[in-house]
Amino acid sequence: MKVILTEDVKKLGKKGDIVEVSDGYARNYVLPKKLGVEANNTNMNDLKLKKANEEKIAKEQLEAAKAFAKELETKEVLVSIKSGEGGRTFGSVSSKEIAEAAKAQHGMEIDKKKIQMPEAIKSLGVYQVNVKLHPKVTASLKVKVQEAK
Repeated sequence: MKVILTEDVKKLGKKGDIVEVSDGYARNYVLPKKLGVEANNTNMNDLKLKKANEEKIAKEQLEAAKAFAKELETKEVLVSIKSGEGGRTFGSVSSKEIAEAAKAQHGMEIDKKKIQMPEAIKSLGVYQVNVKLHPKVTASLKVKVQEAK
């Protein structure tokens, strides 16, 4: 019997897959536990429509991420940090501080977990920080670290 999986099933397949299982396994396990539905014409059409809708949503999210990346690349975020003699700083600039400064200065919502810093920023100057907006889109944000007054 052919079954369309509605959830991931270990050793059988992922959600949305069409798999061939024995009649007993389908009747006694897959269908009663709502792990899948029978692969008839109606359910096949529903699956096609769902997949088309998911592709459309994924494409829209990718376009939105690309647009936000272009906007992000034109911006500069200013972060102030206390420093001592010779420009040596007390502590470092974290991704949380960069996200808060971007929101305060430009009104941009950036998740601190998506900001990728190769090493901690521990001195004054201008740095390029990568922001992963989408699995396929990474933007570069200019961060200027200055001495707090």
